[in-house]
Amino acid sequence: MRRFAALYSALDASTATLDKRAALLAYFAAAPPEDAVWALWFLTGGKLARIARSGELRAWAAEASGLPDWLVEDSYHHVGDLAETLMLVLDDPAPEDVLDLPLHVWIEQRLRPVAGGDEGARKAAVLAAWRGLPETERLAFNKLLTGALRVGVSTRAVQQALAEHSGIDIARLAQRMLGDWTPSPAFLANLLSAEATASDREQPYPFFLASPIEAAPAPPGEGALADVADWQLEWKWDGIRLQLIRRGGTVALWSRGEERLDGRFPEIEAAAAALPDGCVLDGELLAWSHGEDRPLPFTALQKRIQRRKPGAKLMADCPVRVQAYDLLEEDGEDLRERPLAERRARLEALLATYPDPLLVPSPVVVAAGWDEAAALRDQARTRCVEGLMLKRLDSPYRHGRVRGDWWKWKIDPLTVDAVLIYAQLGHGRRSTLFTDYTFGLWDGDALVPIAKAYSGLDDAEILKLDRWIRAHTIERFGPVRSVRAEHVFELGFEAVNVSNRHKSGIAVRFPRILRWRHDKPPAEADRLDTLKALAR
Repeated sequence: MRRFAALYSALDASTATLDKRAALLAYFAAAPPEDAVWALWFLTGGKLARIARSGELRAWAAEASGLPDWLVEDSYHHVGDLAETLMLVLDDPAPEDVLDLPLHVWIEQRLRPVAGGDEGARKAAVLAAWRGLPETERLAFNKLLTGALRVGVSTRAVQQALAEHSGIDIARLAQRMLGDWTPSPAFLANLLSAEATASDREQPYPFFLASPIEAAPAPPGEGALADVADWQLEWKWDGIRLQLIRRGGTVALWSRGEERLDGRFPEIEAAAAALPDGCVLDGELLAWSHGEDRPLPFTALQKRIQRRKPGAKLMADCPVRVQAYDLLEEDGEDLRERPLAERRARLEALLATYPDPLLVPSPVVVAAGWDEAAALRDQARTRCVEGLMLKRLDSPYRHGRVRGDWWKWKIDPLTVDAVLIYAQLGHGRRSTLFTDYTFGLWDGDALVPIAKAYSGLDDAEILKLDRWIRAHTIERFGPVRSVRAEHVFELGFEAVNVSNRHKSGIAVRFPRILRWRHDKPPAEADRLDTLKALAR
């Protein structure tokens, strides 16, 4: 634990990317494999099965420290971070009582055996750690215990450090880490193997992600995008990004969220089974009725996502298709370094040879110039898409969000002016501030909740609004406070869909705060009928 705690401290104390990478490199170079693989797991978002609830940890800390419960609770609300609070209220052990155990021993022999067990066993394991770990190690232990290990490093940053340490290409590392994996020395050895492994053929390729572009592209010869003729334009679909893999006589569907979708879309798997072995397609899964020229709302697709084995009626009510826009592998050959123009031509030829209405190429959008492209983009909402994708024709298929070759040019959001009606405390560094907000629109004389949002305000606005919420609370419902209907905010969102799961009868996609409307009284906020008129 000592080596991992030192890594956590170094990462947490630094804001410089190179310093963080140096700390990661030093750790992976020195740590034994059985520890390094657990560090990799936690740093890339892995969490332990719950050992204890927040309330249990605070009660155990009060007992271990001899402090009254109210003082521990008050400390928690002042500190705002549970792991740090638990570290601060406990004393360091005497030198002879320090437990110098490796990270993997703490995880595999002390914590995992008691996860989900009776309270006595869980409490004993946690108290033993608190009594035997000095401050720095106790903090790192608590971070793992509470699932709050946030140190400002991305999965890609960890992979970059591992690639530099091992000499393995980062794209290969990223591919081997996709999907569910179990932390073990064997996994780490496979991950860092310089030779091709059997598991390499079972994994999807890391997804290439587009970067957002806000303003219109520059005219030819000006700026980074240059001539429109150098780019492939496509519609930006609002579905599930996936890779369709046909290898070894089997079919696998992998979402961008690194989840296998086996069984949820059997009609797509059946269509893919007709493709030749050794091909991988990148595309978008959409709810789409046969014969229609545009997709169904995303809410229709959600019904399918939630069913691992859909019945015939659901499949008939919510048909799906894949709009394919890239061919990453053909006849077992990795095509990712080939230019997009070649990959696109081979994709079209493949799907023409094995035609199926459930697997179709995503259409290329033709524009004579950027002004015409902008005009087409303005039609996006009527086509039920989110805007345009811009992809350089000579670009390879990279991995992660690498700026320059792929851009997403989304349409401006839909907006409404809504009234703040509920607030809840945030998480992490904002756990002592009211930063999670619920907004409503007028339906007659009542405000009906239509969206929750927690992004869009700066720190000064958050502090100002937090003070106001505390002074103008009407009722409390557990962690939620209802407040006086006084403040109006402009909300932005991508789409509005009819939904019988919400009291308002509608669901908005990706709501966020655009601005605080100090100039508008609540009586002038928008009405629910206005939003319903936009719904599909």
